[in-house]
Amino acid sequence: MYLPTLKQLNYLITLHEQQHFAKAAEACFVSQSTLSAGIIELEKLLGAQLVERTKRHVHFSELGERVVKEARVTLASVHKIGEMVEAEKEPLTGTLRLGVIPTIAPFLLPRIMPQLRMAFPKLTLQLTEGFSHIICDQLNRGELDLLLLALPFNCGPTTDYHLFNDPFHVAFTADKKPDMNEINTQDLKEENLLLMEDGHCLKDHALAACHLTPASGKVETMGTSLHTLVQMISGGMGVTLLPEMAMMGGILSGTNVATVPLGGQNPFREIGLSWRQSSPMADQYKIFGDKIIDIWSSLDS
Repeated sequence: MYLPTLKQLNYLITLHEQQHFAKAAEACFVSQSTLSAGIIELEKLLGAQLVERTKRHVHFSELGERVVKEARVTLASVHKIGEMVEAEKEPLTGTLRLGVIPTIAPFLLPRIMPQLRMAFPKLTLQLTEGFSHIICDQLNRGELDLLLLALPFNCGPTTDYHLFNDPFHVAFTADKKPDMNEINTQDLKEENLLLMEDGHCLKDHALAACHLTPASGKVETMGTSLHTLVQMISGGMGVTLLPEMAMMGGILSGTNVATVPLGGQNPFREIGLSWRQSSPMADQYKIFGDKIIDIWSSLDS
């Protein structure tokens, strides 16, 4: 029996994820015929059919499902070898594949990237923006090295590293902003509270900060982004919770929205890094995180 190549295993895994030959080929940056030929060759090498092909659907056989599972482990192990080699080189050089959630990326990265480049001139950051559950899957598959996200989040066998807390503020239409130094959850019981749609972990963190559940009172989940929520508040549709990071990033510029700090217990979300527990790069990721802490502290002062 001949052994499969890493490229063939990658083709198979990507097809399993995409469930579509054309989409899988695009994700692998090859033609559809190249990907299809690679999987056919893999099946010939193994002497078994892994994928059932129809005009509209892709079905994996029971054996195919098991091969995909083992292939993920194999590719993750190969990636770990690369990490071990990188860890022996000069710290924080080469390429770092960083996953970032949408409620952090546009507000934090533009403010810290120039100083990160100065601190680590030999490091190339390859950024991927996505929902927490998506980038967590990519991390555990070995497609990303490190995550920048809001904690806590169940990401599997990972190590979390706290960076800083990001306080919440309650956003009102400017003419309805109460004259208060801070506002508590009980003060919002008559307000129509608008939050992010499902899939955004900011929704869960906002509810936790307010000690609410999705079914509490007048809570509505309808915003596809923080910018959308701000425009809805500006139009008088209710109130929302905004992380201070977004406000510092200028999200309220040119709007009819004013804010009051949220009071109470733990009125913030925690920002941190996550990486695989098995990664040999943990010490380097901590150095990277400590630099983010230093940069953020200087911006916040």
